[in-house]
Amino acid sequence: MLKKLVIIGFGSTMIAIGINAFILPLHLINGGFLGISLLLKYLWGFKVGITFICLSIPVYMFAFKSDSVYFINGVIGALCSGLMIEFFKPLNGMFHLPILSSVIIGAVIIGSGVGVMLRNHISPGGMDLLALLIAKWSRVNVGVIMFAMDALIIITGLFLLQDVKLFYSLIIVAIVGLLASLITTIYREPDGI
Repeated sequence: MLKKLVIIGFGSTMIAIGINAFILPLHLINGGFLGISLLLKYLWGFKVGITFICLSIPVYMFAFKSDSVYFINGVIGALCSGLMIEFFKPLNGMFHLPILSSVIIGAVIIGSGVGVMLRNHISPGGMDLLALLIAKWSRVNVGVIMFAMDALIIITGLFLLQDVKLFYSLIIVAIVGLLASLITTIYREPDGI
């Protein structure tokens, strides 16, 4: 249990730093429920972390019926990630890098956090949890599933915000998906650990 809490703490912190320090200041979006939460912030000023937790609730209910372990890990992962995003809000605007550098650094940090959590059968919540469940049933790599869902969210963001800069979000999604795929493929803990 202590190991899980350390992994959740590390992963959530990485996600929060990547979002607040590198993605949010540029008004870019990520994939999954984080991407939808960022989109709602840009459109109506919603709080990213709290919105993320609220959007994840239906997926928790779905996971509870199919796998209670994924449900518990998802709830803890999403709550911790959402709260850490709110906690690290002061990082917004702290770094002033060229957009491509910010996108790459932010995506690597987020992807590392997400990948480490997924590798240990812990979801940051939301669509990542859904991707984990689909991967378990379909045997398709979780990173590939996440990339497909994330690309759809970014295309929706492009349509709603009509900001060409959002094309950089595709790079974020690609790097996060690639890192999650690599981290979950290179080493997987045996089930039940």
